[in-house]
Amino acid sequence: MEDNGTEVTAAGIARLAGVGRAAVSNWRRRHPDFPKPVGGTDTSPSFALGEVEDWLRRQGKLAEVPLRERVWQQLAGHPEGPLTALVLAGCVLVLVHDRPGAWQEASAGSDAHLAELLPTALEQVLASGTLHGSAVPVPAPERLRSSAPLLRGVAELAAELGAPGAYEFLLGRYLDANPRQYTLTPDGPAALMADLAGPARSVLDPACGTGALLRAVAPLPEQRLYGQDGDPALAAFTALRLALHTKAAVRTAAGDSLRADAFDTLRADVVLCHPPFNERNWGHDELTYDPRWEYGFPARTESELAWVQHALARLKDGGTAVLLMPPAAASRRSGRRIRADLLRRGALRAVIALPAGAAPPYNIPLHLWVLRRPEGAPAHPELLVADGGAATAEARGGPDWESVRTAVLDAWRPFARDGSVAEVPGVSRSVPVIELLDDDVDLAPARHLPPPAAGGGAEELTALSARLGETLRRTAALSVPLPAPDGAPPGPGGQVRWSLTTVGELARGGALLLRGGGNGPSARVLTDHDVLAGTAPSGTLPAVGEEPVLVEEGDVVVPVLGGGAVARVIDRATAGAALGRNLTLLRPDPAALDPWFLAGFLRGTANTRQASSYASTATRLDVRRLQLPRLPLDRQRRYGEHFRALAAFEDTLRLAGRLGEQLVRGLHDGLTDGTVAPD
Repeated sequence: MEDNGTEVTAAGIARLAGVGRAAVSNWRRRHPDFPKPVGGTDTSPSFALGEVEDWLRRQGKLAEVPLRERVWQQLAGHPEGPLTALVLAGCVLVLVHDRPGAWQEASAGSDAHLAELLPTALEQVLASGTLHGSAVPVPAPERLRSSAPLLRGVAELAAELGAPGAYEFLLGRYLDANPRQYTLTPDGPAALMADLAGPARSVLDPACGTGALLRAVAPLPEQRLYGQDGDPALAAFTALRLALHTKAAVRTAAGDSLRADAFDTLRADVVLCHPPFNERNWGHDELTYDPRWEYGFPARTESELAWVQHALARLKDGGTAVLLMPPAAASRRSGRRIRADLLRRGALRAVIALPAGAAPPYNIPLHLWVLRRPEGAPAHPELLVADGGAATAEARGGPDWESVRTAVLDAWRPFARDGSVAEVPGVSRSVPVIELLDDDVDLAPARHLPPPAAGGGAEELTALSARLGETLRRTAALSVPLPAPDGAPPGPGGQVRWSLTTVGELARGGALLLRGGGNGPSARVLTDHDVLAGTAPSGTLPAVGEEPVLVEEGDVVVPVLGGGAVARVIDRATAGAALGRNLTLLRPDPAALDPWFLAGFLRGTANTRQASSYASTATRLDVRRLQLPRLPLDRQRRYGEHFRALAAFEDTLRLAGRLGEQLVRGLHDGLTDGTVAPD
């Protein structure tokens, strides 16, 4: 029996039934027996999950609530809020993972029996083993009794996904539902930061968030992971995630690391940190004489340099710290004296520029600072400056982290070993510290890296010009004649009168399958930007526990945001990629629908206009409302041949545009930096 205390919003009902929110609004108006609101507001009411589920079944709109969705709705609608529910769920998953017998004994009887036995079992598992001393509270019996349906569902979900996968799914869904509430560190930069730090037996993250950086650390025997965060819920999430992910001893604490350091006696091998940026209220007034400011007292506007010195203070001699930093920290005048002292004493070893889009805020290229606690004065100190985005292919879906990782580590590893590295124009260089100690102490890599040869030099620009010419000739050869009239009697304005059907009707009839994207994990994801730009899969999806939707050759993929008339037929090179967010997949039955016919008619401007809804900031496409004519398969294929030819023509035009931009940019750069002569 569902817990009637669990509430669900209209958006949650839409997810349960696999429809849009407009359909839920229509049900409320048209069906007098639709469940009445039990909470929320007039504009955003909430409903009892059990009543909604019963109504959907009676209407034949839901055979059974999927387990994942049921558990998520129970968690999201928990009377004490989703944060409390996530901690409760994590505690039970740790118990299921570490002591399955204790869970089976506690859950064998009634909810009252569960609430009676569970606190002792949880106290034992939380007070010993990997979580001993971490910031995870033992739930009270009355809280467990009211949460029994959720906890049983969570254990059931663990049987399906495994305890770690179940928690990643629930936490991932919560973070996706609250994207502006937390600043997350994506998997790509987290893994790179762990690689730069190297293997370690003790690792601290003083601003741990949801534990992404500690989770990226390579496991070692007898390893100890420490995390602290000002948000008690995040400190608990980190502890629970790590307990389910690693065998290391996990210690987390709630509190501001600068003002109330929970690990003030720790000397770790490695510190990893993604500190809060641009904090004015970081403790400037009360921490004036703090012993951590070995390299100078940070200005009020230099909170990031306070975190840098905190990280160095928590390292053992020779230990490594890697921090994700805003680019302004490398050049602001208010921080130049601290930067200078970090350089003189050999503490700052590398400043690495990441490509834009690496981590929030996504519109600026963040930096990685690699530091080491000095063991002695360096003889000839140098600083590695590198641009991780220079070796990355341009892609709208986000950075190619494999190429970023390769470029950065290829520069860092020999530099870390020898103190110097061979120069790679535009990518990396080791700079003598004496060259940096001027009035500005500007450490931005772009100011110290020699530019790469423009477009590869005159020879490569000539080859690029030849390739552009060949592409333009091919574009002319691909010019597509207008298709002949279909032969059906014309209607008003000379248009053909079609007998139309909709995508929704075709899906209900089994002629095609509809799927939405955005599940993970996957390292090769077709994003909505890739579909719009006609490029290869370039995105990634986080490990949230759900299985990704993999595209197959012949599928049709449609972006649902932006209002553009775009539909892409998946080819052999793209097949196998995961479907990204804001995309809908249509998988036609080849015996009923030709994919090129389907994609071509879906791109009609009038078609997409009538199927779109408009909000204040975005246009959303309701794919089920898109129309196409009822035609026999042989007639579909005739249209499909024309649409395929148009797609080839469009792809070649795109390639010509990209080559033209590269050639123009390369000639501009070559003429201005002297690598190309005008005659």
